[in-house]
Amino acid sequence: MNATCGESRKDVGDDRMAKNSTRLGIEGASVATLLSRLKPKRQEIIRPVIEHPRDYVLLSVRGLAKKLGTEPATTLRIIQDMGFSAYRKFQHYLHELSIAQATPLDLMKMTSNGDSDIPAHLREALDRDSKNLQILRQGLDFNKIVGLAKKLYEARRILIMGGDLARNLAGFLHYNLMLLGLPVFTALSPGEAVHATRTVNKGDLVIAISFRRGLRQTVEGLQQAHDNGAYCVGITDTYVSPIARFSDECFLASIDSPSFGGSYAAPMTLLNILVVACAHFRRDRTLALLKKAEKEQHAGFRWYS
Repeated sequence: MNATCGESRKDVGDDRMAKNSTRLGIEGASVATLLSRLKPKRQEIIRPVIEHPRDYVLLSVRGLAKKLGTEPATTLRIIQDMGFSAYRKFQHYLHELSIAQATPLDLMKMTSNGDSDIPAHLREALDRDSKNLQILRQGLDFNKIVGLAKKLYEARRILIMGGDLARNLAGFLHYNLMLLGLPVFTALSPGEAVHATRTVNKGDLVIAISFRRGLRQTVEGLQQAHDNGAYCVGITDTYVSPIARFSDECFLASIDSPSFGGSYAAPMTLLNILVVACAHFRRDRTLALLKKAEKEQHAGFRWYS
């Protein structure tokens, strides 16, 4: 009986993974998937580009071929064999891949001249945050946010996963959903991610927050939850991220920054919008909960007087 149930969950997981791959298209394919479509010799030709996309993303087909020591026609055939219908789409994939693979050192090297005065760097940081928020605003589907709010209220349990700096984002969302009386808990360490995702299944909703290549504890936890049949929501900064591949739906928020650390202005804004949607989705319920908490807010022991 247990074996049969296990096989059923696997079949469901495989089917959902196939649907996710179709949703993401070639832009969300993993490097391993792309390389598997090529013969070994051609894999080795294109491998430097995939492993160091930042060094190649701005090159033309002719420039790329010259750097790889091959012919433009051969280079284009390799790109087409990987599944890209046009070179421009391949360049876009390299751009997304360079985002996913960026390290703190890469981010610092990308800033304006190191001899610039510090206020110039500060202005650049503010400008980058403004740009991230603008991109979020332009690409955000508010109906998807409302749909997610509905799913949160319908879920049996809500698990939020995030590690490293993303712990702060997970904590913010957890605290606010808890105030709304939702059955929410977190997994912020590798051990918590392993144990929490082992028990989630159909009827539960999992939100995984991770950026760039994706933190292992969050990605593997999300994959486990996905295989168990939980509804999975990813928050990341690129469709190349494995967070997007293992999610039933995914929201992008750039953490692009002119510093060694990513900026969480856009992801925090995204979470705040989700909290607003949840608060207003069942407004009367929210007001009733806030009314119960009002006395403590006025004179509770937590507040200085």
